[in-house]
Amino acid sequence: MAAKCFLSFHYKPDNWRVSQIKQMGVIEGQALLAANKWEEVKGKGDAAIKQWIADNMKGRNCLIALAGSDTAGRKWIKHEITEAWKAGMAVMGIYIHNLKDSNGNAAVKGGNPFSGFTVGGKPLTTYATMYDPPVADTYNYISNNLTTWVAAAIKARKTA
Repeated sequence: MAAKCFLSFHYKPDNWRVSQIKQMGVIEGQALLAANKWEEVKGKGDAAIKQWIADNMKGRNCLIALAGSDTAGRKWIKHEITEAWKAGMAVMGIYIHNLKDSNGNAAVKGGNPFSGFTVGGKPLTTYATMYDPPVADTYNYISNNLTTWVAAAIKARKTA
């Protein structure tokens, strides 16, 4: 059975990369919104975005931060990480810069979205591992390891 995960990512530059991960079929993530639907949610303001996030986190046991070039430090990424942790969810991440976008291009590696968070006086990075797949065969590397990574994140969360 696929793990139930919430996917946290910077929509515009990384939606194509994230859809590749969803298509692997090894996790059950929230539905990915079409660009016009995401713009519709954003157009309703911060309260609507918070509600969308809350609704889509329900029933999930792990947040996966899918880090592209500009993911770390973004307002809604930080909100999603905070809310996931408060809800008792496991957290982990994958650098996705080496997955190709719709034009066949890779991106520059971004920062760790978990940096700057603390839990009980310890850095969140103590519990939230970021995986950095190799350039060669990035897609298959993620596909072959994602289930194990999520299971490790869930185990780490239980020790936090």
